Amino acid sequence: MAATEFFCVRDYDLAATLDSGQVFRWREQNGSWIGIVGKNWVRLTQNQNGIRAETAVPVKSWIWLRDYLQTEIDWDAVLKTFPEDAPMRDAVATCRGLRVLRQDPWECLASFILSSTKQIVQIRQIIALLCEQFGDPILVPPNESPVFAFPTPEKIARATETGLRACKMGFRAPHLLAVARQITEEKFNLENLRQLPLAEARGELMKLRGVGGKIADCVLLFAYGFDSAFPVDVWIERALQQLYFPRRRASEKHLRHFAATHFGPHAGCAQQYLFHYIRTKLN
Repeated sequence: MAATEFFCVRDYDLAATLDSGQVFRWREQNGSWIGIVGKNWVRLTQNQNGIRAETAVPVKSWIWLRDYLQTEIDWDAVLKTFPEDAPMRDAVATCRGLRVLRQDPWECLASFILSSTKQIVQIRQIIALLCEQFGDPILVPPNESPVFAFPTPEKIARATETGLRACKMGFRAPHLLAVARQITEEKFNLENLRQLPLAEARGELMKLRGVGGKIADCVLLFAYGFDSAFPVDVWIERALQQLYFPRRRASEKHLRHFAATHFGPHAGCAQQYLFHYIRTKLN
């Protein structure tokens, strides 16, 4: 193995974090997790003291992976901001160690455009096909399967809608193509969003084709660290209804208002606990 590093981190559930619907390019293999971060093949293995990271190429600095995994965050401080109610306590207790990653904005945006109305297993398949077709090959250790980097906006912008549809993305193909071309033609700057307040950044993202409120909030939370962004999809609507309004049917408007006001400054992190809890423990 070309490079290894050990991250000392406690209360970090690697499996829950990588398999909780916020990222789609990791797979479990023999007790480890193998995935792609940027242009690096990475194997992560957890033990009681932290996470061991391995790459296929030499690494001068591990800051990129620490940032991606968010290992330096004081997670206890984040959890203390969550509301003191029974559903939230149960979700945290059941999913303790679940973290929110910090992803590349373009890959995160493209991935969630492709996620529309799809289940996680289908999203993974679409993204795998997209990377195989349009991504650059990445160096891997001997005997490992070939892997590919996530394709750049420029690569996607040069594709055809037919070529993208061949990756089984259906009606999402023209959405992804349009957004990639806007970015490539400098009509939309992903980096500028970092300087904006949440509401403005959300509004800018929603100007892009195929990007609604849920996708925008996912990107703001998972790529930019807007922790108060609270994505609402069918799973979260179900969780809010089942856990907080079990005796009466709350309207979508009421659920969204409740989500925006109840969960505190790290509402998006609380949302991820509720999402994983309702999807894996209560169904």
